[in-house]
Amino acid sequence: MGDKKSEVLQGTLDLMVLKTLHSMGPLHGFGIARRIEQLSEDVLQLNEGTVYTSLLRLQQQGWIASAWGTSENNRKARYYSITRLGKKQLEVETESWERFAGVVGRVLSQEGLK
Repeated sequence: MGDKKSEVLQGTLDLMVLKTLHSMGPLHGFGIARRIEQLSEDVLQLNEGTVYTSLLRLQQQGWIASAWGTSENNRKARYYSITRLGKKQLEVETESWERFAGVVGRVLSQEGLK
C-alpha cells in the first residue's frame, strides 16, 4: 500500500476497537485511535468522529463500558473497557473475520481457470 492511507473496511472498526481494549485494557478514545493507527503502521487514518461513533455503538450493545478518569496530560477523559459480553462478541467477530479473510485470500490466489 506504500504511503497511501486507507479507509477502514465497514464493520471492521468495531472489531479492532474491541480487540484493542481486550489487549491494552481501559483506554480513552484518542488512545484507541492512535493505537490502531500505530498497529496499522499508519496505513489506517482514523478521525475521532469515526472512533467515537464506534464507541457509542459498542456501548449501546453492552460490549464496552465507560467511566471518567484523568488522562496522561491531567485532563478529564472518558475511558472505555471491554465487558464480559464484549469478550464473547470479540470471539464471534474474530472467527467470522478469519473465515471472511480466508475466502478473500482463496479468491485472490486463484489462477486463471478455464
